[in-house]
Amino acid sequence: MEFSQSKTKECLARAFAGICQDGARYQFISKSALNEGYNYIADQLKLIAKNKMAHASVLYSLMLEKNEENDNVNIEAGYPFESQLMQTSLRSSSDIERNEGKNIFPHFAKIAQDEGFDDIAETFSLISEVNLRNSEKLSFLAGKFDDGTLYNDDKINTWTCSNCGHSEEKKEAWEKCPLCSYPQGYVIIPDE
Repeated sequence: MEFSQSKTKECLARAFAGICQDGARYQFISKSALNEGYNYIADQLKLIAKNKMAHASVLYSLMLEKNEENDNVNIEAGYPFESQLMQTSLRSSSDIERNEGKNIFPHFAKIAQDEGFDDIAETFSLISEVNLRNSEKLSFLAGKFDDGTLYNDDKINTWTCSNCGHSEEKKEAWEKCPLCSYPQGYVIIPDE
């Protein structure tokens, strides 16, 4: 099939636009996290934003490679606007990532596969996997945030300062790092 006549072309353009918007949204939420004192969470959101822009770059390169006419691609798509408060944004971002990973990107991959664009289908599948991992990480952080256990737990964890690397094994993270005096928001939240 000719790329210029394919549905894959529109999927690629929609994915590029959506991922760019996701990257911007994560940067906005990261800024809110910083304002609320959650530096480690802000760093995690910045990393997701950086990953999103890397995905956008791959999709953009594929579009340039396949779209020899270099024509404008008109797309229409919805975009979620959400509160940037930590209380709601981690959970809703997890839901968005899960929807993209379970539904949108697999659908785009199937279209590309059916139209014979195996390289684009593989790219969509790989992005889908990253989105599902992002969803898990964001859901984990949202759960810890919601139940008030970001910096405490029933069991002993290794708490590490993301600034200086100091770590201690205990049930609750310090209010201020004993080594560098950075606030609790710099503590790396242990994965379960």
